[in-house]
Amino acid sequence: MKYRKLGNTDLHISEIGFGAWAIGGPAMAGNIPIGWGDVNDVDSTEALKASFNLGINFYDTADFYGLGHSEELIGEVFGNRNDVIIATKVGHRLNDDQSIALDYTKDHILKACEKSLSRLKRDAIDYYQLHSAKLQHLENGECIEAMEQLKREGKIRYWGLSLNTFNPFPEAEFLIKNIFGDGFQLVLNVINQRAVQLTEKASKAGYGIIARMPIQFGLLTGKFSRETKFEKNDHRKFRLTQEFLTQALSDLEDLWPIAEKYQISKTSLSLSFVLNLAGVSTVIPGIKTARQAKLNTEKLIQLEDSDMDFIYQLYADKLYKLVDEMEKLG
Repeated sequence: MKYRKLGNTDLHISEIGFGAWAIGGPAMAGNIPIGWGDVNDVDSTEALKASFNLGINFYDTADFYGLGHSEELIGEVFGNRNDVIIATKVGHRLNDDQSIALDYTKDHILKACEKSLSRLKRDAIDYYQLHSAKLQHLENGECIEAMEQLKREGKIRYWGLSLNTFNPFPEAEFLIKNIFGDGFQLVLNVINQRAVQLTEKASKAGYGIIARMPIQFGLLTGKFSRETKFEKNDHRKFRLTQEFLTQALSDLEDLWPIAEKYQISKTSLSLSFVLNLAGVSTVIPGIKTARQAKLNTEKLIQLEDSDMDFIYQLYADKLYKLVDEMEKLG
C-alpha cells in the first residue's frame, strides 16, 4: 500500500481508503432506501479488519450511514487507536415523519459531533465533513463556525466538505476563495469526470482530495449484466435501472481492452484511473467483505498517457451522456 498526504494537513492516508456507506446496512428514510441492501455485521467486521491488514488506514463514514450503524461498527473494530484515520460526516438527519432533512445549524453539528465521537469511540475525529452542504449553508456561516469551534476544542483535527455529485463547483469555489476547510470529497470515476479540473485547482490551493464512487455503484467492476436487479432496500434500484444498465454496459465496452492490455481487472483499471489524476489524495471504494478489500487493493498501476487520453476522450464522446442521465434519475 502506498500513502499520500491529505492536502496541507499532516494526515498521511492510504491511497485506497475504505468507503463505509454500505456496511451501515439497509436503512430507510420512509420508503426511500438510503443503504445498499442487506449486509452482515460479521462480514463487515471482517472487511474492516482485512482492510487494515492490507494497509488501509483511512476509513470514511457518516452519521447518516445506517443511521449511525456504520460508525458503530468502525468504533467497535478500531476504537481510539492512533494508527487509523477516521473521517465522518454531518448534516443529514431524519425528520419525525422519517423524511430526509439537511441540517447545518451550529447546534445540530455540535451535538451530532458528540454522538459520532461516542459511536466511533474516539477522543477526536481526524477529518470531519459537511455532508453535501449547499452554497446557501456556507454563506449563512453557522456550519463553518461550528467546524472551527470543534477544531479549536480538539474534537476534530481537520474539516472539509463532501461535494454534490453533479455540480460540485459553487461550494468548492466558495471555500477555496475564503480559505475555509482542509479538503473536499467528490465523485470521480471513468464515467463521471465532471470534477477533474476542480480536483487540480483545489489541490493546487492546498486542499486534500478524497475521490468517492470510483467504481460507480459497482458498475465499473464488470460484475453487472443487463439483467442485474437490486432489492427494494438498495438505493441502486432506482439509480441503476435496467434501461440505464443496458446503455452503460454498451458504452463501456470500448474501455475494457485497456484492462486486458495491462492484464488487470476492470476494478483495478477503474481505481488506477482515478489514482492517476493529479491531486487525488485517496480513493474510497465501498467495501463490504474481506474479498472486496483484497480486490480493491491489488494491481494498481500507472497508466500510460495515451490510455488516460483515451479515457478522457471516451467521456467526451459518450460517457458524459450517462452522467446526464444519472442526474435525472437522482
